[in-house]
Amino acid sequence: MRIVHGYADVPVELRGAVVAVGNFDGVHRGHQAVIGEARRIAAEHGAPSAVVTFDPHPRRYFKPAEPPFELTPLAVKARQIATLGIDALIVLPFDAAMAALTAYDFVARPLVGGIQIRHAVVGFDFVFGNNRRGNIEVLEGLSHELGFGVTAVQPVQRSGAVCSSTTIRHLLRDGKPRSAAEQLGRPWEIVGEVQSGDRRGRTIGFPTANVALGPFLTPAIGVYAVWVGIGARWYMGAANIGSRPTVGGTEVRVEAHVFDFAGDLYG
Repeated sequence: MRIVHGYADVPVELRGAVVAVGNFDGVHRGHQAVIGEARRIAAEHGAPSAVVTFDPHPRRYFKPAEPPFELTPLAVKARQIATLGIDALIVLPFDAAMAALTAYDFVARPLVGGIQIRHAVVGFDFVFGNNRRGNIEVLEGLSHELGFGVTAVQPVQRSGAVCSSTTIRHLLRDGKPRSAAEQLGRPWEIVGEVQSGDRRGRTIGFPTANVALGPFLTPAIGVYAVWVGIGARWYMGAANIGSRPTVGGTEVRVEAHVFDFAGDLYG
């Protein structure tokens, strides 16, 4: 999958793409349905397929002081989208200029002027443009005026609930990772570099890999059964997510003890 930043110089071979447009935080089952429909329509027309998303997430732009909330920061989002067979990920910078675009200008400039889209696929609750004034009805009206197709994908439900990033965040904060995984279509994951810790675990025979949460949402504090990915392999393990106040810790981080593994993980 090719990754393109911005819309000013979209490669010629990607122009005329069928695009799935949205934030896609979590790349959950509902997002997968939207992206899958874009891929299907693209194949039907012999056109390239692409996902158009934003970085930073608009909420991070408008409320920078809020604690991290993202399920999949850009690098993780890109990796998940790549597994869905899409040709390209087009990342639009969400800055003051992007925030100021009206609904019409957002469609006319990045989508039609830059990417020259053939068709746009969006979720059932898609909104866009300054003050979120654009919706599916507005998009459909603009599609007739500016010459492209539109498909709105209906919500995907699991266990009687609509799959949504907001719901998954609540489930993780409530300590319900299995229910979150049901909506995601896979276990939620935290990705980061193993840092040097206090090495207390080594003294009692349980060394841990310490990873800062960084830009990821903070789930419910506690001890979890986990899978730990090291290179191309997955190992079973147990992880504590917390700030370790009993030893003077303040930063919330993941400390994972990996079963049946011996080796240096630092870095």
